[in-house]
Order: sequence, then C-alpha cells, then structure tokens
Amino acid sequence: MHLSRSLLYGKRKYLFGLILLSFISVICAVFSMTGSDDFIIARREVLLRRIGDELLTQSGDSKSRVLPVKKIAENEYQIRFEHELTFQPDSLVNTTRRLLAKDPLAHDYVVNVLNCGNSSVAYGYAISKNKKDDIVACKGRVQPRACYMINVKFKPKGINTAKNGYLLGSLPFLAFIGFIFLRSVKPRRALPDGQYTSMFTLGSALFDAKNRKLIINGKTIDLTGTETRVLHIFAASPNETIERSRLQKEIWEDEGVIVGRSLDMFISKLRKKLEFDPNINIVVIRGKGYKLEINS
Repeated sequence: MHLSRSLLYGKRKYLFGLILLSFISVICAVFSMTGSDDFIIARREVLLRRIGDELLTQSGDSKSRVLPVKKIAENEYQIRFEHELTFQPDSLVNTTRRLLAKDPLAHDYVVNVLNCGNSSVAYGYAISKNKKDDIVACKGRVQPRACYMINVKFKPKGINTAKNGYLLGSLPFLAFIGFIFLRSVKPRRALPDGQYTSMFTLGSALFDAKNRKLIINGKTIDLTGTETRVLHIFAASPNETIERSRLQKEIWEDEGVIVGRSLDMFISKLRKKLEFDPNINIVVIRGKGYKLEINS
C-alpha cells in the first residue's frame, strides 16, 4: 500500500511538471507571437509610407513629406500628406497592389481616399486574394489636386489568424518536447525504506534491491527499475506462488495501464539474469501465476 501511495505521489509530480512546462511554453509562444506581430506591423507601415511616397512622385511632388502613418483602428491605417496632390486611380490601384504583395498577410483589403475637409470618399476600391472578387471602378478618371487622406483597412483574419495558427501548430511540438524532458529527468522509483528489506540472499545470489543489483558468484548484474520491483515481490515470498494478477496490479496499475505481455517479458529477462545460479529459477504455475524456486 505504501509503495502504491509512493508511486501515485510520483505520478502526480510528473503530471504537475508537465502542466507547468506546457504553461510556460504557451506563455513563451504568446510573447514570441507578440514580438512577431510588432515586426509585421512595423514592416506594413513602411510599405504604406512607400505607397504615399510613390503617389507624391507620380503627382510631380518630389519635395514634400509623407506624414507618419496613423493606425486608426485594429487592422486599419491612414496615409497622410504634407501638401495637396493629385492622383490617377489606376496608378493608385497598381501601386498598392504591387507594394502590399510584399506583406504576406495582406491578401484582402479596402482602400478609401478621403477628402481632408469633410472625410468624404473621393475614391475607393477593394482588393481580394481571389482577383475575381476585386472591386475596382473609375480607373481612368484623374482626380483633382486637393488634400487627401488614404485609409487602408485589412481583413481582420490576417495577424490574429496567423497568431492562432502558429500557436496551435506549435502545441504538439511543445508537448513532445515536454514528454522527452520529463522522460529524461524522471527519477527512479525506489522501494520505501523501512517497509521492505533491501538486501536478500537468494541461494548463492545476493539481491540488492536498493541499488538494483544482483551479485552472483562475484558477478554484478544491473537490474532495471521494473525488474527490481518484480524480483522484490518474489524475494519477499520465496518458494510461494505469486498470482499473476497481483504482479500486474502492484507493478503497473499505478501507471494507468496493465499489459499482460509486459509481465511475461520481464519474467523472461529475470530468468536470464538468474541463470548464473542453477539453484534459482522462476517457474510458471499453470493457471495461477509464478514462483521463485530456491533449492537449498
């Protein structure tokens, strides 16, 4: 019972460790995505300023400034100018399409050219990832020189969808890394001190349960943790039949799964390690279980 409680406690520690590692990984991923968003936004603003610069050049203005791009809402930006300008709609459409093609998340957006005085729409169009859905009209009409502002609104799914996709896509990888980490640092499950004897004499063999070793005729043989637990049950009751169900329950039940073939495999491995002493053998008691036979 004490062994079961000890294993259960250890199992809870591993579960807590996995949850903690996953939480830290998700936080790191969120901060990483935030940093990535900042870069994408900064790069997008540079592209928008390039649009304003080319419009001024096409208007014959090579001296006045494009004012700092203003973010007026989530996924919506405004390009402003120092002086009045004129523009050709077809040139504006081609310029925005060419430059925003360099933004990997700017597949769908709406452009509205506003009059500075009353914010009325002087010209507008919509660009879609599927060109068949583009809405572009009146491309041939040159707009008069005036004070204009250009609002560019991107479809909201852009950055947010990318963030969620990257984050969700990274979770299986983070879970795999957490599993490998916990497997690598998983401590040995030692037998509880005081409840069981850690040293046994089995024929001419010495079984050191605490250090997981068998010493037979001066030869030291290392045991795995599971082999040690199986042999410990036999050593505590030599020449007595141990039911198969008891072995399975005490060795694997706390790990949440019982695999019958696993017991047979470990019994076979133990037999090979005990064969150096012909007076010791694990025999099958048909229909019941196993017995550790020790001949005097």
